[in-house]
Amino acid sequence: MRFPIQITASTLVSSMGSGIQAHIDAFKAKQSGLKKTVSSFDTKLDAFYGEVECLPEISLPKHLAPYFCRNHQLAWRALQTDNFSEQVRRLAHQYGAHRIGIALGTSTSGILETEKILAEKETNGAFSNTYHYDATHRMNALADFCAEALNVTGPRMIISTACSSSAKVFASASRWIDHDLVDAVVVGGVDTLCLTTIHGFNALGLISQEIVRPLDQARDGINIGEAGGFMLLEKADPQQNKIQLSGFGETSDAYHISAPHPQGEGAQKAMQQALKMANLSADDIDYLNLHGTGTPSNDLAESQAVRTVFSTPPPLLSSTKGFTGHTLGAAGITEAIFCQIALQEQMALPNLNLKILDERLSLSPVLDSQPATIQHCMSNSFGFGGNNASLVFSLGKHS
Repeated sequence: MRFPIQITASTLVSSMGSGIQAHIDAFKAKQSGLKKTVSSFDTKLDAFYGEVECLPEISLPKHLAPYFCRNHQLAWRALQTDNFSEQVRRLAHQYGAHRIGIALGTSTSGILETEKILAEKETNGAFSNTYHYDATHRMNALADFCAEALNVTGPRMIISTACSSSAKVFASASRWIDHDLVDAVVVGGVDTLCLTTIHGFNALGLISQEIVRPLDQARDGINIGEAGGFMLLEKADPQQNKIQLSGFGETSDAYHISAPHPQGEGAQKAMQQALKMANLSADDIDYLNLHGTGTPSNDLAESQAVRTVFSTPPPLLSSTKGFTGHTLGAAGITEAIFCQIALQEQMALPNLNLKILDERLSLSPVLDSQPATIQHCMSNSFGFGGNNASLVFSLGKHS
């Protein structure tokens, strides 16, 4: 990273609420967004979900109508929240629309639209002529949609590395800025509920029928949630004293198509790379947002990685999946924003639903939102195939 990068603007919509302040309020109240119901469509599986309930009411502008699908409804809602689109327009006016890039993560894009059209074909024997694969389900559709919605023309891309997708976009954005391809980058991720992920994870035996319990002795799987979040990144201005991306690490251990490396070797290296880039030691991290999915193998592997990287005791840490569920391709941006909140509010975030700590993990998570002095925090996102990413965020400029 040649240039320190600041967070100029951010926005998040999840089952916890719409906007950064709604998420702050939910953390302070320990209010989870998980519910044992989905109102928008029939999931065909009894479990807890992190649904954004307002999505069916969201319409798109006429010129974006071909993009209409649940994923883009959520993206639109997030872009219009926290004055985010206005901030992008301001920088586009300052730098030029061609100097604003877009790097986003998603795991399934608008696949729900394809699921619905296939079900319709099974019933009616033909595809509807209202279906637009290119503008909904095609993986790059989200980047195209956001570029048109924001009226920016710089480079755009989608990263789809499962649960690390919207964490890895920060590394791409940094490289674009380092090589003077752009002056600013919209990074983020959007993933919405669909049958493919719900039943795919269930087929792997990873869906819990109860509310998710990261780090708990009796944890037995994930709850799937949906979220859409964005950050606007640009070269740091020392006069503004904004929160900065100070380091990132990426690894691909390819240990197994879905299971993590038992000792979390790729996760260790991602955290160590991020620390090295940030010019920090492990002791400098004040809060660690764990990937912490609530599956037996993930939490155990991550705990071993954490114990290897950090001294005893490790920093304040928690998994926030008990608030949102696992938002898959949007997990990286969601929890990057949670780190931003921790730095902004000087608050360690709680690990919800923990009843009996699994002593094998040798970790002691934060159980209640608590004031804390936080200068640097780290967020972990680990995906299928060993696609691992760790991010470090810091207050202002650090030496």
